[in-house]
Amino acid sequence: MIKIGVIGLGKIATNSLIPAIGEARGACLWSVLSRDLEKARRIAVEFSAHSRNPAFDNLQTFLSDPELDAVVVASPDKIHVSHSLAAIDKGKHVLVEKPMATSTTDAKMMTTAARRAAVKLGVAYHMRWHQGHRELARRVWNREYGEIQTIRAHWTFNSPDSSNWRAHDKLGKWWSLAGVGTHCLDWILWLMRPICGEVEDVQSVVSRADATSAHDTSVAAHLKFQSGAIAQFFCSAVHDTPTVGEIYGSTGYALCRETIGTSEGGSIITDAGPIEFDNLNPYVGEIEDFVSAITNDRDPEVPGEDGLRNVELLTEICP
Repeated sequence: MIKIGVIGLGKIATNSLIPAIGEARGACLWSVLSRDLEKARRIAVEFSAHSRNPAFDNLQTFLSDPELDAVVVASPDKIHVSHSLAAIDKGKHVLVEKPMATSTTDAKMMTTAARRAAVKLGVAYHMRWHQGHRELARRVWNREYGEIQTIRAHWTFNSPDSSNWRAHDKLGKWWSLAGVGTHCLDWILWLMRPICGEVEDVQSVVSRADATSAHDTSVAAHLKFQSGAIAQFFCSAVHDTPTVGEIYGSTGYALCRETIGTSEGGSIITDAGPIEFDNLNPYVGEIEDFVSAITNDRDPEVPGEDGLRNVELLTEICP
């Protein structure tokens, strides 16, 4: 049983990651860390953390527990690097929320440190464990739609104002890109790189519509791959819209409706008919993969190097 601690107790941790640890095979919630000790104690009780002393507000004390095997880093984006490096230094395996860092320098430091310490470093792009996406990926890589020519992803959310920490420099670098755009980018890279090669050209249009924030509120990005295939994604923090994924190849297509996002549902229609899939929690899938990587001594499906490439492209899209 891999004993996992969680750093940062915001919505993604309490709504998705901690419940997934409780459901995942081979994992148990061991301890939690928050700036607010009372909150840490409350969450530890609510989710039945297994450690005899499960709640912390001091990072080094939290990481010094010899029974702790691994940590999930769910703190704000700019703190990912310090939390991850501290955990790696203590020999803990790390699954870090997206984007893994806010600069390529920080992301490289994280990947290098993990390799040197021989610990696992994974990045939490849960959409790779949506069962419809996994079947779609198999078909794309088997060229069932021919040569892929175009792929598009669309995911937005509505922030009522710029009070979110991602809208400001202290804890974040990107707003819409860090909230959902990075997921769209990972989905595209995951599907495209095995058959289309690397991204060789990036163009983007960035809107900063909120006067109280210098960060991106909406982004339209265009990527060209070595094969000549073109990818597009749009993300926004200023309005809610249905999520969409589209793949067009030389002999077929696939249209994803409400599969891009946080749930396990939605639908995928192809030129040959619908793709049927099981509605399995993708957050559980990513936790189980992380546990399997540790126990079987292999890389996670989303290794630190994939997270680094994502950060490199985010930096090109919106410096």
